[in-house]
Amino acid sequence: MKNVLIAVVGLSPQVITETLFALHQQQKSVRAIHIITTRQGKEKINAHLLSPTDGKYYQYLKEYGIDPATIDFGFHNIHTIKDTNGMEIDDIEGEEENESLLKTCMELTFSLTRDPDTAVFFSIAGGRKTMSACLTLAAQMYARPQDRLYHVLVSPEFEENRDFYYPPREPRLIELRDKNAQPVFKETKYAHVNLIHVPFVSIRSQLRDDLLDSPKDPGTLMLSLIKEEDRRLTLDLISRKVTYKNLELDLMPARMALYAFFALQKKGCTKKEVETCGTCTECFLNIQEVFNRQKEVTELYRKVRGTRPLDEMSGTGIIHLNAENFNMYKGKIKKDLLGRFGPYVLRELEIASIGTRPDTRYGIRMDKSRIEIVY
Repeated sequence: MKNVLIAVVGLSPQVITETLFALHQQQKSVRAIHIITTRQGKEKINAHLLSPTDGKYYQYLKEYGIDPATIDFGFHNIHTIKDTNGMEIDDIEGEEENESLLKTCMELTFSLTRDPDTAVFFSIAGGRKTMSACLTLAAQMYARPQDRLYHVLVSPEFEENRDFYYPPREPRLIELRDKNAQPVFKETKYAHVNLIHVPFVSIRSQLRDDLLDSPKDPGTLMLSLIKEEDRRLTLDLISRKVTYKNLELDLMPARMALYAFFALQKKGCTKKEVETCGTCTECFLNIQEVFNRQKEVTELYRKVRGTRPLDEMSGTGIIHLNAENFNMYKGKIKKDLLGRFGPYVLRELEIASIGTRPDTRYGIRMDKSRIEIVY
């Protein structure tokens, strides 16, 4: 498998050779290097790393016996961040530049992770913090199991030295600055360049195929993962449970019977040509129509009541509905629904009242397609 390095770089091109050195120290070869940077960063890379005469990149390869032909890295592998007009930007100073940076990170990451025979190494050691943040985000969107995210830590006194690019094979004495900015001399054998593996979570495996045919912005990718909660209303008459959005509510038998009556009324809509209920309330009943169907309510109660004989029930209970106890049951059902499912969904779950007396009608607003009743 071919390893490809992608790194963000600011005004310190040293981070490229330091990262390459750290990878090689862990026996991780690299077949290609891609850099995301600004115009100024590109100029520094060209001048200090890729100069054919004294470029530090070529010096490193020669010193450690690595054939330059084995690594695809040159001017064509430097991806400069551009503004909306296609002009290379000098620095990440505002929202627009940051958006261009993120777009570049997403597009390059998408491109490099399309080849199943490659493993991409993401280096977040260079550039502004927003650069490493954007590359990390791109990795979280598109990285595969074989891809890795790395940071590189260099001994502070060497990291701050503009002339230090990597620990040379043969240690040498170089001038550094101490904590008081005074010059000191130290051998490069004391320089530590450590490769730090940074764990991260990628969402690529959860993305739909159509989202992987071209680069997308992180917002689009993340929104595709937000699965709408199960918004079906289920009434289980056997267990006396009402389920909505994966939450369960136990209803008293009498309340379950009346609630199930109105749910069945909704499901029994005679307008077969209408797929969704919308604002239609033709299935709503006035109170006399409810009383006229007392037998249906009683039969539902028989299914959920348990073992107690019906003739032992109160003459003013659910098997003998009147205006007073009907409103009492309706109010208690509303209170139960509110307490379990909250106020924001109560409007479509409750036994609602529409119209004014004496023409008040009652029913459930929820769409019939989202109601299920289990006997």
